[in-house]
Amino acid sequence: MRIALDVAPPPREAAAMGKSFTHRIRVEAHAIWLAARDPRTPLPAKLVGLLVAAYALSPIDLIPDFIPVLGLVDDAILIPAGVWLFERLVPRELLAEHRATAEAAASRPVSKWGVAIVIALWALIALLAYEFLTLGYD
Repeated sequence: MRIALDVAPPPREAAAMGKSFTHRIRVEAHAIWLAARDPRTPLPAKLVGLLVAAYALSPIDLIPDFIPVLGLVDDAILIPAGVWLFERLVPRELLAEHRATAEAAASRPVSKWGVAIVIALWALIALLAYEFLTLGYD
């Protein structure tokens, strides 16, 4: 007699296995942002969600990323801890709905023209800054 063992991971973990850590953090932060703005979300969860999403999406960190090891450790600890807490405060179905929306938004194609325009603007700003600095020292 053979017993079949179900060794497939749950759907959420199976979908997440092929994604990078940064992709998952970005999707989770977006899902939390969406859920925190949903009127069905309880007030304590909204407050936690807004803090977590703001920290995850903000370019300013508690410990700057250029500090070796510590700069990345704060993101690797604080954001998952905030996601964990938010998951405990929000109904499972509500968060699943917003995760699906965030994942769909993350899988949209990237505008190559938009990327080119942003790179061109940064290059122009760098050139102007260089010219301004060299003009002042000549």
